[in-house]
Amino acid sequence: MNDEPTFREVQRFRQRWLWLFLGIVLAFSLLLGPVSIVGFAVAAAGASLLYNARLETEVRADGIYVQFAPFHRSPRRIRWEEIVSAEATEYSPIGEFGGWGLRWRPGVVAYSVSGSEGVRIERTDDRDVVVGSQRAAEFAEAIDRTRRQ
Repeated sequence: MNDEPTFREVQRFRQRWLWLFLGIVLAFSLLLGPVSIVGFAVAAAGASLLYNARLETEVRADGIYVQFAPFHRSPRRIRWEEIVSAEATEYSPIGEFGGWGLRWRPGVVAYSVSGSEGVRIERTDDRDVVVGSQRAAEFAEAIDRTRRQ
């Protein structure tokens, strides 16, 4: 069996506004002096976590793989037989899920790093998945093409 992905995307938190905000928080905690050492440490740890976080998405012969590192140690696989439909869509990360990252609400899990486009995957167990993508149409096409093989 061919284990090469037909689609692969790696996304990271690289939005300028986010890094500007974190820089301001770090600068203020330094300016406040020794009282804010704990605040600086927490902000620096958060910045490090965000800098190293990444969303990896792959479409393979046996399903869709999603890994939100460092929160997932190994990729989460969605097997083809679990999928009812998958389509490219626009969504509101803030409006629907309260922001970006690994988010959930009843019946839906979302993996989102930036933007408002992704692929909504309807599953047979009524636990849908939304995967944010900078190449949503290509991602959905790869799912459709690979499922038909």
